[in-house]
Amino acid sequence: MNLKKILVGALIAAMAVSMIAEARPMGGGKSIGRQSQNVNRMPPAQQAPQQAPRQAQPAPAPAAPPVAAPKPSPWKGILGGALLGLGLGALFSHFGLGGAMASALGSILMLVLLAGVVFFIIRLIRGKSQPAAQPAAFGGNNVYPMQPPAAGNATPEIGSRLQPAAAPVQPAHTPWGVPADFDSASFLRVAKSNFIRLQAAWDKGDSADIREFTTPEVFAELKMQITERGAQTDYTDVVSIDAQLLGIETGATEYLASVQFSGTIKPAPDALAEPFNEVWNLSKPINGNGGWLLAGIQQLA
Repeated sequence: MNLKKILVGALIAAMAVSMIAEARPMGGGKSIGRQSQNVNRMPPAQQAPQQAPRQAQPAPAPAAPPVAAPKPSPWKGILGGALLGLGLGALFSHFGLGGAMASALGSILMLVLLAGVVFFIIRLIRGKSQPAAQPAAFGGNNVYPMQPPAAGNATPEIGSRLQPAAAPVQPAHTPWGVPADFDSASFLRVAKSNFIRLQAAWDKGDSADIREFTTPEVFAELKMQITERGAQTDYTDVVSIDAQLLGIETGATEYLASVQFSGTIKPAPDALAEPFNEVWNLSKPINGNGGWLLAGIQQLA
């Protein structure tokens, strides 16, 4: 009996989890109601939500050249040799070598020192007569040409070949049919507020609140979906939302404004936020005091 209760409880829990995982925003993630042909003609690049461009990373600074070690002075060796000769002469006298022997050794040492001085002077003269070596181009790229450019060729800008190519900028969307005096900012602010409110009404199954903001066609579709799900309630937490006015179409009796909503939502309290991207088509009669109503939800391909 206990095992049977455990299996039944696990089955109910699995069904509940599956129902939560299948929760969808208002409209069930389908296209319903009025559809805009202008939205269907939009290129796919403009249907995707806009993202802030990445800042170009600065080029790494070139490594500092290694510091050359100071060259030893040849005079130091010569002076050291002279001192060494004087020391040897004193050492020979200390061990009782004769004056003739000490004089001969001193003469030999002096000749060696004079030969070293002559060799140093010749080497110094040869080193000054040779041209200095040209430094290698940075990184193996001839950014700075060794020879001046020929006539008619412009000198490249400094660092022009070191800068990475700029990424192509996607053209911004140009709204269609929007009057010049239309307050798009206020319109989109109210549209986002109504989007969140309708999602909450959809979760609770509040048909009266949904009827207030939708056309009869859309209300009938949403009412049928609420009836089909029965007593089950949905969960739609709008984590982030952005809105863009794509354009306004003028018909014989009404206006049709297409607003693209994008952002992230959570289908359950402990679920990860999921992205959404869809267009709401809002209608308003040309004559009369009627306000904007949700006339259709259009999913982007």
